[in-house]
Amino acid sequence: MYQSIQKKIMIWWMAARYHFVPPSVFPAMIGTMVSWASNDQVHIWYFFLMLLGLTLNHIALNMTDDYFDFKHAVDTAKSEEKNPYTGGSGTLTSGKIQPRSMLRFFSVLYVFVIVIGMYLTIERGLVILFFGLFGVLCSIFYTAPPIKFSHHGFGEIGLLLNFGPIIGLGSFFVQSQMITLEAFFATLPCGVMLFSMIIINEIPDLNDDILAGKITLIARVGPRIGSLLYISSWIATYTIVLVGIITTILPLALIFCFISIPLVIRSVLILSRTYENPSRMAPANLAMIQAHALTSLGLIAGYGLHGITQQRNINDLLIIVIIFLLFYLPATISITHRKK
Repeated sequence: MYQSIQKKIMIWWMAARYHFVPPSVFPAMIGTMVSWASNDQVHIWYFFLMLLGLTLNHIALNMTDDYFDFKHAVDTAKSEEKNPYTGGSGTLTSGKIQPRSMLRFFSVLYVFVIVIGMYLTIERGLVILFFGLFGVLCSIFYTAPPIKFSHHGFGEIGLLLNFGPIIGLGSFFVQSQMITLEAFFATLPCGVMLFSMIIINEIPDLNDDILAGKITLIARVGPRIGSLLYISSWIATYTIVLVGIITTILPLALIFCFISIPLVIRSVLILSRTYENPSRMAPANLAMIQAHALTSLGLIAGYGLHGITQQRNINDLLIIVIIFLLFYLPATISITHRKK
C-alpha cells in the first residue's frame, strides 16, 4: 500500500517537472529583493503567496504543455532517444498517467492560481490582475488551441516577457506599489535567460516538433542559427546587467551574477559540437540550467549585499531567503536525480 502511494507520488512529481519551476521563482525573488534593498518595502505574506501562485502556475504550465503536445502527437520519441532535459515528462506517452487525469489535475491548479491572483489583486491593486492574466493566459495558450502560439514561432518571445519583466515587475509592485526602471532592468535578464533556455531546449526536439507541425523558432531558423541566437541571448543577459551598473540604474553588487560565465562557455562549447545529436547535447542543457540558476542567485546575492549596505532589516531578509529556499531547493533535488 505504502509503496503504491509512493510510486504514484513519484509519477506525478515527474509530470510536474519541478526542475523547470525556478524560472518563475527567480524573477519573483529578485523583484522582492529590489523592493527590500532599494525601497525598504517587503510584505512576507504577499511574497509567500506570490511564490505559491507562481509555482502552481508553472507546474500547471508544464502539464498543459505535456497534455496538448500529447494530443498533437509531439514528443512521441522513445525515452532512450530523448535528451533528459528537454521534451515532456513522458508520463502520458508511457501510459503512467491518463490524459483525462492530467487535464483535471492542472485545471484544479489553475483554479488555485486564479484564487491567489484575485486575492492579491484585491489587496494590492488592479495592476496585479494585468500581470496575473498575462501569465495564466500565456501558460494555457502556449500549447492549447486555438492560439497555440508556441506552434507558430511566437512562444519564445512570450516566455521572455512572462518570465522576466512580467513576473519580476508584478512581484515588485506587490511589495512597493510602483513600477521602476531599476526593477525592470533587474528582472529583464531572467526573461532573456529563459529565452536562452527555450532555444537550447528546442534544438533536440526539432524533428519531433516538425513532424507534429509545431513550428518553433528553431524549426523556422534551424539549429545552426539557433545556436547563434543562444550565444547572443547570453551576451544580451550580461550586457543588460553591465549597462545597468554603468548607468547606476543597478547597484555595483550585481557584478556577482557574472560568476556564471564559465558555465555559459561550457554550454556553448558543447552545443557547438553536438547540436545535431540530441542525446549528446544533454550536458549543454544541464550547463544552461546551472548557469541560469547561478546568474539569478548572483543577482539575488547582489541585492542582499546592497540591502545590507543600505542598513535594511536583516530579519526580513532572512525570512525572505528561507521562503525562497523552500520553493527552490526541491528543484535542485529534481535536477540531481535527473542527472543520474
